[in-house]
Amino acid sequence: MSRHQQRIDAATVRDRLRNVTDPELDRSIVELEYVDEIRIDGGSVTVEFTLPTAWCSPAFAWMMAVDARDALETHPAVSEATIRLRDHMHEAEINEGVNDRRAFEEVFDDADGDIEEVRRTLDDKARLARQYRAIDALLEGGLKPEQIVRLTREDVDVESDPGASRDENADRAVVRIDDALSVCIEAEPIRRYLEKAASMGVVSAAGDRLFATPEGEPIPVTEFERVHKRSRLAGTNMSGQGHVCENLGEARIGGPGPSMTDV
Repeated sequence: MSRHQQRIDAATVRDRLRNVTDPELDRSIVELEYVDEIRIDGGSVTVEFTLPTAWCSPAFAWMMAVDARDALETHPAVSEATIRLRDHMHEAEINEGVNDRRAFEEVFDDADGDIEEVRRTLDDKARLARQYRAIDALLEGGLKPEQIVRLTREDVDVESDPGASRDENADRAVVRIDDALSVCIEAEPIRRYLEKAASMGVVSAAGDRLFATPEGEPIPVTEFERVHKRSRLAGTNMSGQGHVCENLGEARIGGPGPSMTDV
């Protein structure tokens, strides 16, 4: 089926947007209810979204708009995606710049620093926050620090087990400690960590160490507690900021949930 013969619907658009995160909070813009409206006209998709405050960082808003545009335009049925930010002090510059495929530094010529450096900093923080939750799941599963720091990507299986039920597959991951011993733990923290670590190139090959220091190096067992504490602080910071944004969003937006219109 050709690109023009395929169709996209609002549910598929929302599924694509679930992978777009607020970079400061590391949470989906769909989960955060930022998405106000979806309009579809053949292969053209328009998405409108609103952030919790009118003065949210233009760099963060730009990242979300670009990521949403790119997430939609990789779908074979989408010929063009238009992203529109509502009720923001820089909405005109962001909407024009993103939809014209201009660079952030070209639109905001007084920007302090490279937006990709900002993205990397936020990605590092998100990776650490996810790492903290994944390691906590392993500790709760009975693993010791010296076992955790030795784990590699090939030691963890978050794929479905054909012999297990659908519910079991959704909830459990298998972690191989050695040739004779494996444990089952909650899958979601491991899965989310692997998604972020893989996207950043921290865990890409089967033999790569599963977890890393903030600097991206293997964790010495003597440094386990210190690294884990630093990871917890990254998660606490994101969680606290998330509660602030949720409260601001409820106060500002309120009303019913997002609407979806398939034209």
